Amino acid sequence: MGHDHDRTTGTDRASQRRALRRSLVVLSVFFVVEAVAGVLTGSVALLGDAGHMLTDVLGMGMALGAMMAASRDDATSTTRTFGLYRLEVLAALVNAVLLTGLALWLVVEAVSRIGDPPEVLGLPMLVVGTLGLAANLLVLRWTTRAAGDSLNVEGARLEVLADTIGSVAVIAAAVVVQLTGFTLADSIAGLGIAAFVLPRTWRLGRRALRVLLQAAPEGVDPAQVADELAALPHVARVHDVHVWTLTSGIDVATAHLHLDTALSADESHDLLDAAHGLLRDHHGVDHATIQLEPPSHDACDPHANWSTT
Repeated sequence: MGHDHDRTTGTDRASQRRALRRSLVVLSVFFVVEAVAGVLTGSVALLGDAGHMLTDVLGMGMALGAMMAASRDDATSTTRTFGLYRLEVLAALVNAVLLTGLALWLVVEAVSRIGDPPEVLGLPMLVVGTLGLAANLLVLRWTTRAAGDSLNVEGARLEVLADTIGSVAVIAAAVVVQLTGFTLADSIAGLGIAAFVLPRTWRLGRRALRVLLQAAPEGVDPAQVADELAALPHVARVHDVHVWTLTSGIDVATAHLHLDTALSADESHDLLDAAHGLLRDHHGVDHATIQLEPPSHDACDPHANWSTT
């Protein structure tokens, strides 16, 4: 009777890489278009949207590179026993930092223009904003379909979602400027983009930090896990319980089960199957390392506090 330790996430990472590659090409082209148009029209909202699109390009480039590196089978490496999966989480954290910097720049630039709003060309701003919206909607469709359980792709998708809202704000500001000449609408749109981006960015950063700090996955209570393992047949006590997230969609756990009686080979297999099934079916942990300790085993302190990380 075997015990499966497959590390696949259940998500088609090949389709995620295809979506990121296509998105990277489209956003790179439209970043150049919006940046040039922002300078020519004098629009801070358009420049902000272009800057946001640049973070999309950089973020997706890092996400794609991290995913390609993580897809390599490094299971036999003597120094990277879990492969390179954590690179995806690092890329998501860098994306969050980039988005935070962009939002803060937008606030400073928009506020500085309120007292003396410059001339803004509404019609070119409207045309470019509309084209940018179309590009963002296309990329948003690709990344939404591909995101699955990947924190990395979800980070890229959130960036594009925020950029889509930014394009809508640019279009609205361009209409107001073109119809009324109220150029302050451009600065207001820039502030609106920043207000939309920041909360979502902080949530993404928080999720990435939880993974990097090896906190227990959201929704998984290590105390409950220990109690449920202790309730299995022939288990006297449980210690050294650790539950954490390796990368998006891959939660892992370790635990020591101290037995109340010596077990036969078949009984040991049955207990291991029960423990793995409990972690998989009740807590979504597919990769677990369970150590069975016979009653006479005292190398590990059975009274040690188990980890709640």
